[in-house]
Amino acid sequence: MECEITKLYKNTWAICDGHVRIFLLTNAEKALVIDTGISGVDLREIAGKITNLPLKLLNTHADRDHIAGNDAFEEFYMHPSEAMIYYNLNKKTGRMIPVFDGDIIKMGERELEIVHLPGHTPGSITVLDRSERCLIGGDPIQADGEIFMFGMHRDMHAYVAGLERLMKRADDFDGIYPSHGRLYVGKEVIPELIRGAKAILAGEDVPFEEREMYGNKIRVYDIGVSRFLCEEE
Repeated sequence: MECEITKLYKNTWAICDGHVRIFLLTNAEKALVIDTGISGVDLREIAGKITNLPLKLLNTHADRDHIAGNDAFEEFYMHPSEAMIYYNLNKKTGRMIPVFDGDIIKMGERELEIVHLPGHTPGSITVLDRSERCLIGGDPIQADGEIFMFGMHRDMHAYVAGLERLMKRADDFDGIYPSHGRLYVGKEVIPELIRGAKAILAGEDVPFEEREMYGNKIRVYDIGVSRFLCEEE
């Protein structure tokens, strides 16, 4: 499968694997890949077009479309709240190196901060590239995308709480490179996602269509900026 590679800014690329993005970050000595996609592509071969440095892996969460290529890595960074989904639900292997909110992955002078955004999954994270003032990867923040919120391990209350906490740090970043939907979105999308999620929780009249997905009957709520896929009431 041919994966399109897009340079985002200095030492940072997006690799398109079907409907999901993988991210590659480098400096002079290290290379980090964020997620491994949906199709199990050979990331070392793809990354080899850009860098010969050995790859480390960080997963934003354990949904199947973000971990298909994980078997090529003996170890990976992930929030430990994803362990049940990763090892039990998806039957994956490898050694998890736990990361928590506020942890820093250092790549020379480049500091990547782990930001916990629960709700989509319990341990969903995004990565704050401090020097470039942007968030990289993850599913909770999207524009023109579909945010999965159906299933036992998802919770809209936690989702709202995580985004509201993130907005207290709005001065630390300017925009987001999400794993799905539009390639780059400004931080002004976050209050819109919060408003839409709260409206759904409050039972307000939010437009929706019914759909069946993976054997589940769901409602697809259109909040304008994006769509939430939720349990059918």
